[in-house]
Amino acid sequence: MSVDTLKSLLPDYAKDTRLNLGSVTTTSSLTDQQLWGTVLACALATRSARVIAELSQDAAEHLSAEAFTAAKAAASIMAMNNVYYRATHLIGDETYATLPARLRMTVIGNPGVDKTDFELWCLAVSAINGCGRCLESHEQVLRGAGLPREQVQEALRVAAVINATAATLEAEAALQTV
Repeated sequence: MSVDTLKSLLPDYAKDTRLNLGSVTTTSSLTDQQLWGTVLACALATRSARVIAELSQDAAEHLSAEAFTAAKAAASIMAMNNVYYRATHLIGDETYATLPARLRMTVIGNPGVDKTDFELWCLAVSAINGCGRCLESHEQVLRGAGLPREQVQEALRVAAVINATAATLEAEAALQTV
């Protein structure tokens, strides 16, 4: 199992990350599709080749082909949207928020899976990418669809742990070259 491989690679100083990685992937209140779509989208958002390779194997065992593709689409569209909307927000001139983005993002409206699941994946990727405007937007959609705060929080926990796993493994790989 690939989660186990990542856990075995985490050094002793990252014991909390190791334990959290096991916990968020085995005790989640999310559906299998919600959980493993979040895991895959977040792995892609970290840009860590090792984390992507390991977690995509596990995700493929839990997701339909359509859901696997949709999770990849969530990571891709948020890579664009998070940069754009974070930048227009950080500039501090609200006029930018009134201008049309003129960026194609039709996958958000028709992701090929349950829209709530896709929104959850977009929220988790937005957490990794640090876009407050996107986090607010996706959280509002999720809450409007009836998703409880605890499940929104669950996706954020998954994002945090996968990001920490990637950061730790990438740092260790860089230290090996010093």
